[in-house]
Amino acid sequence: MRSFRLSAVPCGLVLAMGLLLSGCANTPKDTTAGWTPEKIYAEARDEANSGAWDKAIAYYEKLEGRAAGTALAQQAQIDKAYAQYKTGDKIQAIATLDRFIRLHPASPALDYAFYLKGLVNFNDNLGLFSFLTQQDLSERDQMATKDSYEAFKELSTRFPDSKYSPDARQRMMYIVNALASYEVHVARFYASRGAHVAAVNRAQQAISDYQGVPAVEEALAILVGSYDALGMTTLRDDAKRVLEKNFPQSDHHKAGGLKKSSPWWRLW
Repeated sequence: MRSFRLSAVPCGLVLAMGLLLSGCANTPKDTTAGWTPEKIYAEARDEANSGAWDKAIAYYEKLEGRAAGTALAQQAQIDKAYAQYKTGDKIQAIATLDRFIRLHPASPALDYAFYLKGLVNFNDNLGLFSFLTQQDLSERDQMATKDSYEAFKELSTRFPDSKYSPDARQRMMYIVNALASYEVHVARFYASRGAHVAAVNRAQQAISDYQGVPAVEEALAILVGSYDALGMTTLRDDAKRVLEKNFPQSDHHKAGGLKKSSPWWRLW
């Protein structure tokens, strides 16, 4: 009688099969599988309204794929950007908004997309808690501020009648003041360390680029002090005349241009 012997199964194959079966067993069930796009969106909104932003983002992403090409998918995308912004994930929020703007140039929500993009960068650079460290807003990195300005400018230029444009214009004015103050902050830094040529250059840039803003007062005062330190008396006297004419009550007259004024944005 012939006997049959089962051939040995390679250990590697057994292990691979085990891992495959284990992976299948651990695959999470998609609870939204039978849901309509409208139900997914409603659940996302409920999570967002309760502050569960991460859960809301997951639903919005489901909806983007499930209802691709529809107005509801567009709404989900822009709502996802807001949820990402609320979680503090500003990089992803900007990426989502840039994608929305690129893919949906005719969307009725395009003005809001530009507004939200400006707002994300605005709040990224102009945080609410800077007063705890007494840090002047103009002393921070200016890249986010400039990006914010460009987004608000795009909004107010392309959609002048949008309900978001008036607020965008106010924020643009605030940003211009911040950028001018940044130039003055750098000029003050150079002047305080005796780098008067560099101080003059930054002060002149603030005056030429941001006319009519409060920071110009200190920029002129820095010119007076730095020209005096460089022995350039004619230029010093010219800058002093402009300072006295435009800011007759300025506290900088006796400070040699190095007195740091209170931040222009402080209200208390």
